[in-house]
Amino acid sequence: MSKVLVIYDSRSGNTAKMAEEVAAGARLSGVEVEVKKADESKPEDLLDADGIIFGSPNHFGSMSEKMKAFINDSVKVRKKMENKVGAAFSSSGTIGGGGETTVFSLIQAMMIHSMIIVGDPLDATGHYGAVGIGAPDDNTADICRKLGKRVGDLVKRLA
Repeated sequence: MSKVLVIYDSRSGNTAKMAEEVAAGARLSGVEVEVKKADESKPEDLLDADGIIFGSPNHFGSMSEKMKAFINDSVKVRKKMENKVGAAFSSSGTIGGGGETTVFSLIQAMMIHSMIIVGDPLDATGHYGAVGIGAPDDNTADICRKLGKRVGDLVKRLA
């Protein structure tokens, strides 16, 4: 069975809530889904997944320290990451607070790992990945689920 792994960091709990919504969307595709915190994950966890979705709160327009530490450590498995499906999401405190640049920082890491990057579905109104402001409202939760489902659907299609 195809597997999607959601790895995230969260300080306030908002990114954690988004991670659960992303995972719920991936499950709608009928794939196995695992959700893990960045500081409780190891690079080898990436190898068992066909799709990987990173989530991070915005820290000065980039990913958090814990996500950065995890990704830095993932260089150990970089050569085994090619063609895995990847996507990203972020939570920010304010509009214009750097949510999209945080998503880009996660996408850049996935591209360095030679992954296939998935953005938001066209009907999700975003472009690069799910971005929330504060606690996820119904619209943000819906976008998260759509992103997760899109990754799950693509993982199944490529399997």
